[in-house]
Amino acid sequence: MQLLCDPHTHTLFSRHAYSTLEENIRAAAARGLELLGTTEHYSVMLWPEDDPRNFQYYQNFSVWPREVDGVYLCHGAEADIVDLEGHLFGHDIMVDHHFSGRALKDPRTLKDIVLKDCDYVIASVHDKTFAKDATQAQVTQAYLGALDDPRVFILGHIGRTGLDIDVDKILLHARELGKCIEINEHSLTGDYGRSPERCRAIAERCAELGVQVVTSSDAHISYDVGKLDTVESLLDEIGFPEELVVTRSRDAFLSALAAAL
Repeated sequence: MQLLCDPHTHTLFSRHAYSTLEENIRAAAARGLELLGTTEHYSVMLWPEDDPRNFQYYQNFSVWPREVDGVYLCHGAEADIVDLEGHLFGHDIMVDHHFSGRALKDPRTLKDIVLKDCDYVIASVHDKTFAKDATQAQVTQAYLGALDDPRVFILGHIGRTGLDIDVDKILLHARELGKCIEINEHSLTGDYGRSPERCRAIAERCAELGVQVVTSSDAHISYDVGKLDTVESLLDEIGFPEELVVTRSRDAFLSALAAAL
């Protein structure tokens, strides 16, 4: 199976990543990718202040070309799930001024300002504090609530966190909404305890239940863009249905995205 899209990558704007957008595009083209998604972190981990100036790189997507060297570029975000209702970071932060300093006629949430021009959002958990002492049903509801967000297309690396969740309930809800579960190279190869085992079990269940998946590198440096060797091996071992892998081509990804959002 060919995997020709990498919809989850980061640049210097994620602060703990190391490459520019240009470097990532060159890496994607060199690997023969058809589509590259840049999904900077959108969470409390980036900045100590909740100021729109800290996230202004989300508000100038119009300067991007849509295609460079045969690679289609998507504007995305990896937003943190922050509570048991599944809200995303910034949902409760009101902003009354533009990053330029001018006053806004109608104050809006930081989330609405930052994510309004994104093609899609990956909803992920990084800080698990909100789930401390929560029941399986409560943590599951956090993921269900995130899936219900109209901007969210992908649930990011749900096998990595180690949270106690009702996997089938989450997967079936994603299927109902036409949204995707991520199979993440970094989760399979990084130092995350039992993450590879959990990710494999989730991938197997996606195949059994007919749930769409996206494959991604989660690259934080250009050398990892499009690097999906472990993901490819996993899908081959499972015998994963190709038609459920929306990252098999640019057309498949964009069609699934349009249908879901």
